[in-house]
Amino acid sequence: MKLQRSAIVRSFLVISLILSLLLSGGCNKQPAKETQAGADTIMITDCVGRQVKIPAQINRIACLCPESGYALAMFGKGDKIVAVVGGLQRDLILTDKYPAIKELPVPKSSGAINIEELVKTRPDVVFVKSDTSNSEAETEKLNKSKIPFLVVEFNNMKGQQDAIEMIGKVVGATDKAGQYNAFYQKCIDRVQERVAGIPKGERVKVYHSLNEAIRTDIKGSLSGDWMEAAGAFNVSANENLKALEGKYFASLEQILLWNPDVILVNEGAVVNYILTNKQWSPVQAVKNNRVLQLPNGISRWGHPSSPETPMAVLWTAKTLYPDKFADLDLVAETKYFYKEFFGLQLSDEVVNKILFGEGMRTARK
Repeated sequence: MKLQRSAIVRSFLVISLILSLLLSGGCNKQPAKETQAGADTIMITDCVGRQVKIPAQINRIACLCPESGYALAMFGKGDKIVAVVGGLQRDLILTDKYPAIKELPVPKSSGAINIEELVKTRPDVVFVKSDTSNSEAETEKLNKSKIPFLVVEFNNMKGQQDAIEMIGKVVGATDKAGQYNAFYQKCIDRVQERVAGIPKGERVKVYHSLNEAIRTDIKGSLSGDWMEAAGAFNVSANENLKALEGKYFASLEQILLWNPDVILVNEGAVVNYILTNKQWSPVQAVKNNRVLQLPNGISRWGHPSSPETPMAVLWTAKTLYPDKFADLDLVAETKYFYKEFFGLQLSDEVVNKILFGEGMRTARK
């Protein structure tokens, strides 16, 4: 009798379990509320390793660092930008493509965020630099506003590609980010294949002026990376430089001792300053009129915030070693890059202006 009862109980339990599974839709089924919450948000790891929950659907973006604005333009998402830093409003090709950028609020000035002005733009997410994330006062403002923020920060070419990948995830452009990064690496590989055999003593000595005549770069920086990839002997790369707020400066005495063959500059006014200042006249690059402005398109090629780093590698290699890159057509390469990644059909006239850095960026107010 006891055995019969036990069998009945076991049968009842088995039937109950089967019914429960059928009604629940399977043992891996999550409650509807949790599934909905998961679908509405995603977790993103930013460039400094912070894990941030953001809306899965992003429609309004505050770009408080230029890198994010350029990346969004590349992904065709510039119409989602609701706030910018002032530098983005100076780039003419960018503002021609997205005219609204010229009139957007600029809630960050001199490193400080005007949180009231930012909140008015109702962003779903904010992109910032590490100067913001490292400031307790600035992060407190953002945390109190409950606007999720992501840090965009990189110091080399690998870091830049990682940042592009991260921004692509935020706006649903992972495929485009992957295409860009593949092109980026291909440019490096193409150039390295030809310059790798040049002995160090035969490489062209280059000084890179970054925004200011005596501001330059160090080994391991983004600028240092792309110059090395292009086969340049970067005279400042392994030297002791004066550091000030994350920027590096060489003295004019140091530059005279380095005596570079070529000086690359990303600000037009600095080219004229170096060429006309008597103190710079002993430098070989000045004597030979080899003080050259880097190209300027969507942004200044080779600048730390520029997505045109792979193009800077091609241009620099062709400029320093024309014989090795006689078959490299920079006009065709430039047209391809902007059509493929920014959807721009550029004329020869515009491309030539880009390559000579002429008239692509308004003066600072």
